[in-house]
Amino acid sequence: MLTNPTIDRLRELGLQGMATAFQELDAQSEARGLEHGEWLAILLEREATIRQQKRFEARARAAKLRHDAQSRTPTFVPHVALTATYS
Repeated sequence: MLTNPTIDRLRELGLQGMATAFQELDAQSEARGLEHGEWLAILLEREATIRQQKRFEARARAAKLRHDAQSRTPTFVPHVALTATYS
C-alpha cells in the first residue's frame, strides 16, 4: 500500500484528522481485517470530530471568557422541604 503518499495527499488537502487516523489504523494489525467502507467511516468520523473540536476552540477563544469554558454537571442542593401557608 502507498501509505506515505496517501498520508501526504490527505495533509495537502487539509484532512489532518483523516491522515492521523489513517496512520493509526495502518499501524494496527486488527484494522487490516476491516473492509474499505469501515476504514472510510473511521477516517471520516475522526475528521469530523477534529473539525468540531477546532470550531469549539475557536468559538471559546472568540468569546474571550474569563474562565476556561468547561462542560460540567451542575451540583444541586438536596431537596429542601418548603412549607406554604395559605390564608
